[in-house]
Amino acid sequence: MFDRLQSILLRLLRVPPEPEPPAGAPESVRVFRAGRNYLSLRLTLWAVGQSLALAGIIFWFWVLHRAEVERDRGRALAPPTSVAAEPAPDGRQIRPLPTEGIEKSPGKRTPRRVKPGGDWRRAAARTPDWVFHLLLGLKVIGVGAYLVQLPITYAIRRLDYAQRWYVVTDRSLRLRTGIWSMREITMSFANLQQVVVTQGPLQRLLHLADVRVQSAGGGGSAHPGHGGATAPLHTGDFHAVDNAEEIRDLIVERLRRFRETGLGDPDEKRQVAPMPAQAPMNSATLAAARELLAEARMLRQVLG
Repeated sequence: MFDRLQSILLRLLRVPPEPEPPAGAPESVRVFRAGRNYLSLRLTLWAVGQSLALAGIIFWFWVLHRAEVERDRGRALAPPTSVAAEPAPDGRQIRPLPTEGIEKSPGKRTPRRVKPGGDWRRAAARTPDWVFHLLLGLKVIGVGAYLVQLPITYAIRRLDYAQRWYVVTDRSLRLRTGIWSMREITMSFANLQQVVVTQGPLQRLLHLADVRVQSAGGGGSAHPGHGGATAPLHTGDFHAVDNAEEIRDLIVERLRRFRETGLGDPDEKRQVAPMPAQAPMNSATLAAARELLAEARMLRQVLG
């Protein structure tokens, strides 16, 4: 099922399934991929994020259910009956105090509330029914969107792992990563400057590392050169590989052989020095040259 979903996403995103090897001998092509632990890490982070999203959905389900229960309880309660004001002995009207939600303790005159959720219940009872219907619709839409994105986000993480190509030949290397925004870098050994292996704490735990290759002529960072000048660097990363030492040693060895042979970059256009242009000769110059040639022949005959 995943292979079918992968082919559909590759067609929709217009991602080529495999990069073309860079310049070099066909028998020297070596293909490297990211480590399996990198895929396990991406899927673990995906599972944690989906679990948190599911917990949030369940929480809002509970809040909405509690609001509906309080609405039903508030509407089920009978409205408070009004108590007629009785005249006082002196003829004044005495307004009775509201007794809803207030209970008098025996022997005490201070009233206290016994239903702290009464305000919430009354607010829920006064809420129109269309509000709860709207919330129910949003709840259904949220659950549907959550279920639809599950296989898509899972496939995207699998595709991001599957579309990491690291190709090395005896003359150059090519790195391709990404599916939404695909990035492909081709670097020639003619301009290669250094190969660096980096590894963070989490990568050491998962037995992964990054191999960074830098060459002159790019538009990235810069490194100091002769006389304090700086030259731009072109950077490529073999990200999250489990054989970083093997990749580093392979590149260093092929770089050494490449420089010993002195072949240069095959993609560079060789500049050929133009031939000096000859000045056109007029008729007078040509006649003088012929006279000199005739005199030289006569002089050679006399000397002979």
